[in-house]
This record gives sequence, structure tokens and C-alpha cells, in this order.
Amino acid sequence: MSKIDEKQIEKFPDFSNKIRSEVSEEFTWAVSDVYEDKEGWNKDKELAKKLISDIDVKKNNWIENANSVLVLLDHLTKIDLILTKTYTYSSLKSDTDMENSSFISDKGGIHSLFIDFSGKTTFVEPDILKLGEEKIEKFMNTEPDLLVYKKYFDSIFRMKKHILDEGKSWIVAQTGLFSSSAEKASSMLDNVDIPSPNIVLKNGERIELNTSNYIKYRQSVEKSDRRAVMETYWTNHSKFKNTFAVLLDSAIKQHLFSSRVHNYSDTLNAVLYPKKIDKSVYTNLIETVKNNLSPLHRYLKLKAKLLKIKELEYGDIYASAVPSVNLSYTIEEAKDLIIKALAPLGDDYSEILKKGFNNKWMDIYPNKGKRSGAYSQGSVYDTHPFVLMNYNGTLDSVSTLAHEFGHALHSYYSNKNQPVQLADYPIFLAEIASTFNEILLTNYLSKNTSDPNTKLYILDQYLDGIRGTLYRQTLFADFELEIHKVVENGGTLTPDLLDKMYFELTKFYYGHDKGIVNVNKYIKNEWSGIPHFYYNYYVYQYSTGISASIALADMVGSGDDTNKIKYLDFLKSGDSDYPLEILKRAGVDLTSPKPILAAINNFEYYVTEMEKIIK
Repeated sequence: MSKIDEKQIEKFPDFSNKIRSEVSEEFTWAVSDVYEDKEGWNKDKELAKKLISDIDVKKNNWIENANSVLVLLDHLTKIDLILTKTYTYSSLKSDTDMENSSFISDKGGIHSLFIDFSGKTTFVEPDILKLGEEKIEKFMNTEPDLLVYKKYFDSIFRMKKHILDEGKSWIVAQTGLFSSSAEKASSMLDNVDIPSPNIVLKNGERIELNTSNYIKYRQSVEKSDRRAVMETYWTNHSKFKNTFAVLLDSAIKQHLFSSRVHNYSDTLNAVLYPKKIDKSVYTNLIETVKNNLSPLHRYLKLKAKLLKIKELEYGDIYASAVPSVNLSYTIEEAKDLIIKALAPLGDDYSEILKKGFNNKWMDIYPNKGKRSGAYSQGSVYDTHPFVLMNYNGTLDSVSTLAHEFGHALHSYYSNKNQPVQLADYPIFLAEIASTFNEILLTNYLSKNTSDPNTKLYILDQYLDGIRGTLYRQTLFADFELEIHKVVENGGTLTPDLLDKMYFELTKFYYGHDKGIVNVNKYIKNEWSGIPHFYYNYYVYQYSTGISASIALADMVGSGDDTNKIKYLDFLKSGDSDYPLEILKRAGVDLTSPKPILAAINNFEYYVTEMEKIIK
């Protein structure tokens, strides 16, 4: 552990206001591992076009026998592999230089090919339904190589009420040309087009409040700075709330269109049913968390006490409750710390982690025009995963690094242990391996820290992470469900309605009326800066994911090798079964509210630990 001093400043490079070409190559990811150059990308793009055009010939009499079914499905798998690879390459380039129009054009070109591909394959599922389950079973018996598509066949027969005929499927496929436009426009507006306001800090320093600086300075130890940063950022953001509202309304109506055209009762069922997830998983989450907010309120009251603030404001919630401790880590220190923390997962996991750290799997620091936040991209089957970071040296940033490499190694293990058809693990499982790593990091730091203040700081960071993952994401899930209901009932999402709904929910979760947190009015516009609301019921999976990962971390932490093997098998499972079944084999049942309650109890336990240290 270390603190930043003058001698260390050079160890924390700052490219936040520099264009991409000015970023030192050693800190960037190796996009050349996907394609050495644009020529390779162009060759694959042209190959994809040819393979897509070949579908018209290959589909003739394709369900006559087992071999012809295998030939066509393998052909489609090859196309999907190439399109995913070319699109990922363009995305990796674009996300680090969003102002470069050529990268946007490249992404758009591949996106159009995806639409063409989707339109050309609308005959597949209706034909399989015509063939029938009995005939497919016979085909798999005579052609064992077809067994890799067994889950695909099973899901088609299970979804038969929601599968459209070829003509309707083609029309729906064409909506892909514009269905993501609202999300893309919102991202461009949020990350590029909104002018960044300037703000003068208490020490006289003037900063440009771009996204990365907002995230950094909202955690300031200086109360007036963090509150001013929060208010300035969202007040500036609210100037564009009319545009954001139109975009979000458009996206939610796209979700509604898709659910109705596929004969679902509502938008939530349209998302959950294909994954074989009961709606009770979603509704139980919201109900359980809303009925158990007292541990969160205890923690927030404790934070106010430690910060010596009479009234905790929303602009204070990101501040460390222990400002006297200011832990910071260089990127090399962060890597070393994470390797040690994840050692319980064994040597193989550690070696893969080191390989990722040392072989340019990640893009480390923010630069001008780079996408904000962090993510892991592991969808290219024959290439290693990639991790986008905007690393700033804080403990939270170290935790984010552990989180994203949890995703990365989940992808790595799935790709290495499953055939390509079953390698892409379902989204429902995506946030488990990532938050699992954060928990192991906290456990390691807590056990290896003797100083009470430092331990208090670490526990505060952990609890704030749970606040953001379990409680905040459930708030988001609650909001997302409500805005979908508005649209389902024929309503329109206006900025005033969105502000009101978001503000009321935020006040409820944070105990505004109970005097826990004064939820400032400017935060009512925060919905406009949450990209996940465009992802069609994604956010609840952060909350179910953290609940599952807490349970799995407890199991692995017991020292029983059987539990470690079960967890690694979970990472290797990919999409080989429905997500709830994969999770049950690992030892967690999310059809019950028990894992959610266990996560809340875990949160409360550490609140109590903080209180003991203070005493």
C-alpha cells in the first residue's frame, strides 16, 4: 500500500485531456492481436459478405437429412464468428477514440452485415419447428456432431409460441438497422457532445469536469468540492434532459415493440422467458431489498458520523468515510495486489491473470474521447479477452480492475472449455465472476491489515461497493421496471416524469424522509447518465450477481477444494445450460430470496464490524 506523494506523480500518467495518438503505447491494449492491420479486417469483412450470400444456396432442402442440417448450422456459426471478430476490432478502436468518424463508419458497416445475416437466416427456426423434435432427435443420433446444437434445438422448441414465421422474422430483423440508434446517440451525447463545465476547487485549481474527472472528484475529501462537483455536473447534464428523455422513450418503445411482435405478455417476460428465468427472480429482488433497507441506512448514518457531517447529502455518498486514509496504488501495485488476493483460486487462475496483465489485454488510462467507465470484451472466440479501464489509482479503481478481470477470465475459461456454439456465457451469469473477485480482494486486504483506520477504510470501500451493486442497481431495476410499465400502458417518458420517478425512488432507497440522506434535487436528472437503461433489463443482474458471488466466495473461502473446483467449473460452463441450472450446480439457487437476504446479512455484518472498530 502506498500514498501518492510528489515523487510518485509520474507513476500516475494523466492523459485525460490528451488525444489518443499522444497516449504511450505501453498503456494501450493490443488490438493487433485481433487483426494485425486493417487489411486483415477488410479481408474478413469481404469473406463475411460472401458467406452470407452463400446462405441462399445452402438453405435449399437443408432439413432433408442430418448432414445437411449440420453443414448449414456450421456455416452460420462461421459467419457469426467472423462478424463478431470484425465488429469487436472496430469497437475496441472506436471506444478509445470516439471522435474518430472512420471507426464509427467501420462499426456501422459490420452492424449492417449483422442485419443482413439476421435477415438471411429467418427461415432457420421456423424450419426446425416444422421438422419437429422427434426428427431432430433422430438426426442427432445419426450425426453426433449435431449434439453441440442440442441446447439450441431445445430452446427453439421451448420458444415455439414466440418464434415468428420467416416473413415476419425478416421484417423484424430489419429493425436492427435502427433499433440501437437511441442508445448510440445517448452514449455520444454523454461522452462526447455535452460541453464539460469548468469548476474551481477550494484550493484554487480549475478543472474541466469531464466524465473521468467527475468520477474522480466526487470522492474528494473536501466536502465543498465533492458537493460542488456533483451539483455542477448534473446541473450541466440537465440542460440536455429533453434530448435524453426522447432517446430513452424511443429505446423503451423499441423494447415494447419487440415483446409484442414476439407474443409476450410484457417487456420483462420477453427478456426473462428465453433464459428460463421466472419473473419472481426479478420481483423478489426488488421486494426483498426494499423491505430490508435498514442495513443501508445504518451504514449511511455511520458514514455521516465518521465524516463529522450533521446532514449527509447525496453529494457526500461517494466520499470515503475515513478521509484520514488515502490509499493509492500504481497500476503495477494494483496488479500485484489482485494476484495475491485471487490466489485461493489456484495456480492456473493466477497464471492466466498474469498473462492478461503482462500481455496488453487492457487499455489502462483515460484519454480525450475515450469511452468512460470500464468493461471486459471476451466475445472473440479465438482471441484473448480485452479490458477497458480508466484507471486513477484509487482503491475503487483497483477493485474495478479486479472486477473486469473477473469477466475476462470467465470468458477465457468458457472459450477454452466449450465449443464455440456454447462458449458465450449468458448475461445473467456475467456479473458473478466479476463481483466474486472484488469480494476476494476485500477479504485479502482486511486480513492483511492491522491498522484499525486502514481496515475501517477498506471495509467502507467494500460496503460502498455493495451499496452501489446491490442497493443502487436494485433501485435502477425498480426504476427500469416502472418506466417500462408507463410505456406498456400507452404513456410517454417525458423529462419531468422521468425526473419525478427517479427522484422519488432515490429518496425512498436513501431514506430522505427518515433523515438518513438529504437527496438533493439536482440528482433527479441522474437517470439521463445511466447507459444501462438502454440495455433492456440488464441492471438487476448486478444485484443477483453480487448475491450469488457472496455465497460462492464464502464457499471457496472455506478452504474446501471441492468448492473451488465447483466454482472453476462454473467459469468453464459457458452457455452449456440455462443460467439458473449452471448456478445451482455451483451451489446457489436464485429462485429463492435466500441469497439476496444472505447478501444483505453480509452487508450488515460488516457494518457491525465497522462500528466495533470505531468503539
